Amino acid sequence: MRKQIRKLTLTFVFVMTVLAVSVSAQNARLDFDNLKPLEDRAVDVVEINIDGNVLNLAKRVLLKVKDKDAKIVGEAIQGLEAIYVRVLRFENENEYNIGEVDTIRMQLQSPGWEKLANVRSKKNNQKIDVYTMFEGDVMSGVAVVISESRSIALVNIIGPIDIDLLADLGGKLNIPRIEIETSDDGN
Repeated sequence: MRKQIRKLTLTFVFVMTVLAVSVSAQNARLDFDNLKPLEDRAVDVVEINIDGNVLNLAKRVLLKVKDKDAKIVGEAIQGLEAIYVRVLRFENENEYNIGEVDTIRMQLQSPGWEKLANVRSKKNNQKIDVYTMFEGDVMSGVAVVISESRSIALVNIIGPIDIDLLADLGGKLNIPRIEIETSDDGN
């Protein structure tokens, strides 16, 4: 009887852990549905959805090419679940209400998201926000929201990203050099 209870308890803990990881990964995904009305008014609309089989294919290709740097990128994104990009460009300034973009920014106020960078410029009414989501020490999501008087750009990356590997590529493949301090024990 104790073995059955123990087995049932372990199964329950396992299922709850899987659900927690699944729910947490879902929390990193932004809801872009409220941008649909803006798409009708935009002159140019770019929508990129890289997930599922397409993302898996890209990861496999990057790992198999002969270019050492491309392989490092493939390793760095091995755990990624999805990449979503939206870019909207308008013909005239202030053709959209900034409140419509702020609904995306409000999603980033939910638990788990941490603001990494915030840039405000009066030139072109530019706002840039960069957020990260962590599960323990592992980055599980990134969100970038850029709005200007004539354009909006959103990037949402879901899944773990190996920052150390990407830092190794600094200065290559148009990836900026990232300086990460490490202690004597390599952490």
